[in-house]
Amino acid sequence: MSIERRFDVPLIAEMALREKQVQQVYRPFIAVHKWFARRPGTLFRGLLLAEFVDSPLHESFYRSHDLAGLRVADPFMGGGTPLVEANRIGCDVDGLDINPMSAWIVREELDSIDLPTYERAARELRNSLEAKVGRYYRTRCPFYGDVEVLVKSFLWVKVLSCGNCGHSVDLFPGYVLARDKRHPTNVLVCPKCGDLNDVEDPATPGSCSSCSAELRIKGPAGRGRCECPECGHSNTYPGTPSDPPDHRLFAIEYHNPGRASRHKGRFFKKPDAEDLARFRAASEVWQQSTPRYVPDCEIPPGDESDRLHRWGYYRYRDMSNPRQLLGLESSCRLIADVPDSRIRRALATNLSDLLRHQNMLCRYDPKTLKSLDVFSVHGFPVGLVQCEPNLLGIPKANGGNVGSGGWSNITGKFVEAKRFCDAPFEVRKEGSRRRRVPIEGERIGEAAYGRRRAVRLRCADAASSDFETGTLDAVLTDPPYFGNVQYGELMDYCYAWLRSLAAADHECFDRASTRSSAELTGNATEARGLTHFADGLARAWAQAAKALKPGAPLAFTFHHNRVEAYCAVGVAILDAGFVCTAALPCPAEMSGSIHIHGTASSIVDTVFVCRSPDAEQSRERAGAPEDVSVLVGKDRAQLQAAGWKATYGDTRCMLLGHLTRIAVDGLSPRWNKSLPTEERLALVKDALNRFGSPDDLGRRLTEAPLEESFARSVGSASSEVEQVAIPF
Repeated sequence: MSIERRFDVPLIAEMALREKQVQQVYRPFIAVHKWFARRPGTLFRGLLLAEFVDSPLHESFYRSHDLAGLRVADPFMGGGTPLVEANRIGCDVDGLDINPMSAWIVREELDSIDLPTYERAARELRNSLEAKVGRYYRTRCPFYGDVEVLVKSFLWVKVLSCGNCGHSVDLFPGYVLARDKRHPTNVLVCPKCGDLNDVEDPATPGSCSSCSAELRIKGPAGRGRCECPECGHSNTYPGTPSDPPDHRLFAIEYHNPGRASRHKGRFFKKPDAEDLARFRAASEVWQQSTPRYVPDCEIPPGDESDRLHRWGYYRYRDMSNPRQLLGLESSCRLIADVPDSRIRRALATNLSDLLRHQNMLCRYDPKTLKSLDVFSVHGFPVGLVQCEPNLLGIPKANGGNVGSGGWSNITGKFVEAKRFCDAPFEVRKEGSRRRRVPIEGERIGEAAYGRRRAVRLRCADAASSDFETGTLDAVLTDPPYFGNVQYGELMDYCYAWLRSLAAADHECFDRASTRSSAELTGNATEARGLTHFADGLARAWAQAAKALKPGAPLAFTFHHNRVEAYCAVGVAILDAGFVCTAALPCPAEMSGSIHIHGTASSIVDTVFVCRSPDAEQSRERAGAPEDVSVLVGKDRAQLQAAGWKATYGDTRCMLLGHLTRIAVDGLSPRWNKSLPTEERLALVKDALNRFGSPDDLGRRLTEAPLEESFARSVGSASSEVEQVAIPF
């Protein structure tokens, strides 16, 4: 029972910060399939080793371990990171998740595979697709006259018919195709003739080199309105469409390696008649096809899926254009014919992951010059300019790929993921370089160390788990983020396709949707709010409390912008009969994540460590605002030592973590879980506000000099924060 004593915040925080910037470099297994908001694997490795290995964490972290006989569970397994980390060091693992896609993905992460056989099958699949649809992903280079060069991305703009004159109106929010970050110049689309123009200074773009029309940065579309260039009529969009919106192909980025040495920057072109004919040809082939695997099911209503409905996307097949549908259907047919069931499941998983790139909701980033997959913002954003990556992918001669979103990208990452499972490593920073440190003997999968480890994964509700009483050595998890983040609605997209292709291979596909009324997310469509979240989390923690051995930890990560979410966390801990013995900070998000960049959100989670009341642990107590400031100051100093200066959002979340722990400490002796949920939430909220408004406290703590906070945290512990061993 040593997380509280041995967990090394600066060590793990530094590694977690680096991991989250390039997570596939540190934990390649995550590339098996997209999942959302994965927490750092280094964090859960640190928690496990701190709890079960009797040596300092900086010594044990880079050593091999076989913790045979220990059993670790995750009732909200999501992408499976805690289970993979526990399995890797020899533990038996149990995982639950209410979303069937989670059970499929984690099984694929942990299942071993014959890599040479898989790689051969992946090559054969791509070669067969090349023969079937490869001609639709080629173009002519207008600069050097080369024919049949490979297209990297097709760029499309939504169009509408003017309500007044019928003219086709491009819904360009802006005319910048590429900025001069990764390209020598800025590339602008001419608003009149559509030609592409290289511009040195976007402040003075000048005139089109082809038609002399004035070039512009800002486009006509914005805030649901677009003026017709012919008659000036102000059109609104999306209106109430019954079908998906129309698109116009306006640019192509292609790959011409034979000319790269003499060509400055990327290769862009305005599509020519041959390019348009290729798309029409693919569309005609698709129209004449009888699909067997493209799902025809409707997109159910929901907080996120209603965004799709507003634009006329009513079926999952509507999200892709005819060329994409032809390629995806062809892929499914080839996968279905693979005789080896393990290889077939792996390729089906690849197809499911590929979907996030092969749809007409992907966007093109003019700064990084790459496609952004549909899930890059954890939602279904419907933009006005879309990117269609090459379905096949473009492998490089010396390894790796050009661009992203194609079969060669997905299968290449899968190979790296499985190589990591067979030979895990850690990444140590040495100066400005990263060095892989092999961890000899560890392995991810059911078989290692000359024995089989138990792996039990189920699609089930955490609130009704069937863990045997007193059998678990730890529960480690990242519970649902209370808020309107609809992972079930998003995963339905992949599920609809995977279900049509792989239903016979897994019991996960016995229902029509991944969605469940028991999901612990806020959802306006389903009228799920804070009370639902608090009650569901409390039932899950009660199951964990029953299953844990005496004194064994429940450790979970959490951060949120809303104080009310912490009230629910406090209620759940108290209802389950736990006490909170530590609230530890750890970076858990990438600082530049699209979905939090520029907001007041935190990249730092609180790791709540909870145990049964009869566990004797050393813990920090607070009786005044000054005590809380010392605790948060200590956290800020530890993060600073790890290389991260805590923002207001970080500081506020760390503060709320400590306030929640203190509230649980104070309320535990007289807690009455039979009170109505609203009353229990109110009690925790009052306790959280014991020292004043968390918002005000957070601002004051953020503004406090770090040196002062650090000095107080290390020099005043005896008077301001009592460190005592208390049986509770």
